Amino acid sequence: MGTPDFAVESLRILVENKYNVVAVITAPDKPVGRGQKLGMSPVKEYLLENAPSIPILQPEKLKNPEFLEELQSYQADLQIVVAFRMLPEVVWMMPKLGTFNLHGSLLPQYRGAAPINWAIMNGETETGVTTFFLKQEIDTGSIIFQEKEPISLTDNVGDVYTRLMHKGAGLVLKTVKAIESGVYPQEPQDESGEIHHAPKIFKETCQIDWNQPVKKIYDFIRGLSPYPVAWTTLNDKTCRIYEAKMMESLSQPSPEERASSGIGSYVTDGKKYLHFQCADGILAIENLQLEGKKRMGIEEFLRGYRL
Repeated sequence: MGTPDFAVESLRILVENKYNVVAVITAPDKPVGRGQKLGMSPVKEYLLENAPSIPILQPEKLKNPEFLEELQSYQADLQIVVAFRMLPEVVWMMPKLGTFNLHGSLLPQYRGAAPINWAIMNGETETGVTTFFLKQEIDTGSIIFQEKEPISLTDNVGDVYTRLMHKGAGLVLKTVKAIESGVYPQEPQDESGEIHHAPKIFKETCQIDWNQPVKKIYDFIRGLSPYPVAWTTLNDKTCRIYEAKMMESLSQPSPEERASSGIGSYVTDGKKYLHFQCADGILAIENLQLEGKKRMGIEEFLRGYRL
């Protein structure tokens, strides 16, 4: 069960290792682009091209009796979930060996819909992937396996997403082999310390708050790049910021100066740089997209747009 690119790699590794994938459940086709033509999920595209004999189920509602009857007919021993949606108990309880999920964090940290984004936005230096058995409360089931992945200071969410997609696929294969052998761990999640959450991200979540420290804003931008992208306003237009660089302010603003002016203001030479004042330093914008324009590097942008 899966929909985006992140799920394709796990499906591919199971197909190529000759596992008997009896069916795949993915999101229904939906209109995309200006023409609003029906678009398929990446998982469906992969199957039609590489394993067209595998049945594809695209239910609108997971509690639909017809869907449940069809799902039951496949008599799957095991269900695997990678980047899908919340399952009702009647679905995840169906197979005799259970249902396990691949999650893009080291659970119990970053439970929720956007674990990779939030780990980077919070300045973490390490994340990973976890396989765990589903139970009623989201992302809380017993852990089967985990693997760690470092996050460098220059990584954005796209970089980490790609690495975790491949690492996660390997972990899915390892988990399936272990369950097949009948010997595998089931460790309860340790909830004794502080737990960070990873809720769904909305456009409002992505607005830059220039009152934050420069490092916090830098992490915020890379945690949302290349998607869904941090934004601010520039000359009353929405401006999406894809890349930035931290710079030390020559003179740190005093608390009085911060309160009166400066924070969120910008300076530019109109040719090579665009600098924003943050609470404790300066952020240099490197790559951006102004409303109504294409994405471009800062020098190209300043050549074509006068601030």
